[in-house]
Amino acid sequence: MHHPADLLAAYLPGSFYYSSPRGSLLADGILTTVQAAHGHRAAAVAETLDSVATAGIERPLVVGAIGFRPDAQTSLVVPAVVRRAGKPDAAADATRSVFGLARWSVTPRPEPAAYAAQVRKALARIDAGGLDKVVLARCLELSADDKIAVPDLLARLVRADPAAHAFAVDVTAPGDPAIRTLLGASPELLVSRRGRQVVANPLAGSLPRAADDAENQRRIAALLGSDKDRREHAHVVHQVAEVLGQFCADVQVPAEPAVVGTPTMWHLSSRVVGEIADPHDPGSSALAMAEALHPTPAVCGVPTVTARDAIAELEPEDRGYYSGLVGWTNVDGDGEWVVTIRSAEVCEREVRMFAGAGIVAGSDPEAELAETSAKFRTLLRALGLEELT
Repeated sequence: MHHPADLLAAYLPGSFYYSSPRGSLLADGILTTVQAAHGHRAAAVAETLDSVATAGIERPLVVGAIGFRPDAQTSLVVPAVVRRAGKPDAAADATRSVFGLARWSVTPRPEPAAYAAQVRKALARIDAGGLDKVVLARCLELSADDKIAVPDLLARLVRADPAAHAFAVDVTAPGDPAIRTLLGASPELLVSRRGRQVVANPLAGSLPRAADDAENQRRIAALLGSDKDRREHAHVVHQVAEVLGQFCADVQVPAEPAVVGTPTMWHLSSRVVGEIADPHDPGSSALAMAEALHPTPAVCGVPTVTARDAIAELEPEDRGYYSGLVGWTNVDGDGEWVVTIRSAEVCEREVRMFAGAGIVAGSDPEAELAETSAKFRTLLRALGLEELT
């Protein structure tokens, strides 16, 4: 077993890095890739892993990312070398940020006022009926005057919040001359499986974190008491429990949500736990459950198809990998997949990041705009550019 800091230091663009409270993983090289259509990826992964194991590879796994839309690009590979370590240390990041010293140009897509107008359009649709919730995202495109050091950016994300699900995935499209990396620090566990135990931890309902302790306590109380946020959260938890019920004989849902914090946000959180009947069933792998859960109402809406259509119409930018899923699954079906939020795609001097907010009846367009600004801060802080929101 390696030390977590060693894996982080050994990361280079093109590798796959993933860390969470469960541990750290660094994968290099490609034995084979997995290509399959939406709804068939878990089966293709299981077949590929069985084939690789039969060929003599000990305990193989698939790592990678899947985009938001059913037809989105995917990056799923069986790596040649895998190193593991414990969870990242909670040591403070003593590395001085050099990113903020660069000159940057920033293009918001859409402009903040246009995003608020989109929220008002979504609220009109909700009032008209047929749509209960939709998650609308906005994008920031940043360009620096020098090449961005992806390993340094990943290290700052991990050290800023060691409890997050941090990741870096090579998502370079075929034929692209430069490496494109999807990286982030997601607070939201989509699903994990270890033997029979299944855990999902949906988050929905959010407020920005304050600098003052007393104000944070007020915001936590406000979040717990918010009818709008609790309704938004209930949409997500209900769907997650319903989907896991297709795989698990017993699903336990907390009676009340808790509040969990990141360095920039407070979220309503529910830890949903289940137990599968047959851990050897390839149809119950971690990826199979992740595919069934995706997209949850936390990143799409209710009903799913109607919300996804509204997103395609109202959002000017294709989300790509944002609000998709990233993680790993091994030959036994165990694994861990998280929702691809608090993330960005980085290529050479360019950074493209998204942040979204859940729109339900009673949402305030300016408050939702402020929520997206707060969510951008995870990446902007790591770049030394928090003031840009």
